[in-house]
Amino acid sequence: MCKGLPSENDYEAVMPLTWNKKFGISYLRQPHFTQQLGIFGNILFEKNVTELFINKALQIFPFAEINLNYANQYKNGETKKCNLILPLNYAFDEIEKIFRKDFVNKIRNNNLIYQPTEEIEKAIQVFRKNYDHKVHISSNSYQKWLQVSNLLKMKEQLLVRKVNSANGELLSIAMFLKDNRRIYYFLSATLPAGRNRQSHYFLLYHLIKEFSGQNLTFDFQGSAIPSIKSFFLKFGAIEEPYPFVKINSLPIWGNG
Repeated sequence: MCKGLPSENDYEAVMPLTWNKKFGISYLRQPHFTQQLGIFGNILFEKNVTELFINKALQIFPFAEINLNYANQYKNGETKKCNLILPLNYAFDEIEKIFRKDFVNKIRNNNLIYQPTEEIEKAIQVFRKNYDHKVHISSNSYQKWLQVSNLLKMKEQLLVRKVNSANGELLSIAMFLKDNRRIYYFLSATLPAGRNRQSHYFLLYHLIKEFSGQNLTFDFQGSAIPSIKSFFLKFGAIEEPYPFVKINSLPIWGNG
């Protein structure tokens, strides 16, 4: 649920408030499929601006565990989360020079096929089948994401890419969001047959190649998990941290 969009100067900046209710208490939460929210707009987000928005939100919600976005400054957001990005506004030959050489050689020798696809529902199904036991996302959330994905596809803001073996077997499939500034790595799944063939490396390598030379940034969307972070760093990704905000103004009886 989302309500009470605090705004500044007639929506020069807005802050979506994603909330839920438990034991009769409304609180702010980070919804599934969103890494960063916070304040968005065309102004410079100095600390006092962010504090004005947060303080206004806390007049409505006494408890919050939310992520702001990388452009927001917040003095109480001492905890920083890790995000990784890669500028794409260079020729691919230049970008490739910062990739780890060991896995580049493996990718070049892979006899795999990278291609665009419109199989939105397939991508979600494969992800759910292979990773649902780890992420524990509700069926309702998956259904909402399918609806949003179809809408974004109509707006040309959704990309789906897959990797097949030479005989047509699906090995990896991924979904990406796209606006006029960034491509956001959103959801991906690699099947068991693709893991030993580095099909996911192959997919990201060719996606970066596809959009290289454009005024875009590839946003890896994380991660603080060491193995995933190490994977992204092989592509020469650089860190772009964002604030995590946890506030508890509940009365004593509401704590615990």
